[in-house]
Amino acid sequence: MKTRTGYSGKPLYQKLGIKEDYKVLFYNEPEAYYQWLEIPFQPTKVSGEDLADMMHIFAKDKEKLREYLVNGISQIQQNGMIWVSWPKKTSKVETNITEDTIREIAFPLGLVDIKVCSVSVVWSGLKIVIRKENRRIV
Repeated sequence: MKTRTGYSGKPLYQKLGIKEDYKVLFYNEPEAYYQWLEIPFQPTKVSGEDLADMMHIFAKDKEKLREYLVNGISQIQQNGMIWVSWPKKTSKVETNITEDTIREIAFPLGLVDIKVCSVSVVWSGLKIVIRKENRRIV
């Protein structure tokens, strides 16, 4: 059995809430990301005008993260989710992002955080969604 990060022992794809019928979009994912997911099905990657059910952004730089989030909001379903991953302090990877930094960027964009998890030994993840009162009726 693989050694999984975090307390749950669940595969990463389950912690992130990826379902078989989801359309997904990944930004700047590490090379080993797909191995970490341990996903038993092939998720559909977003193409063309499709909107994602789930987006996962990996960022080390605050301004790059802001850019990803500003662009990303228009690329997800109104009830979709965005996971933002940043290097853990213990990883010693240089970054200017913390959990609070993500909130500082996300809140003014109408996003709210609802969950945190360990993605790998290097990366943490914060799940953010569009606030219910900000969702457009489609």
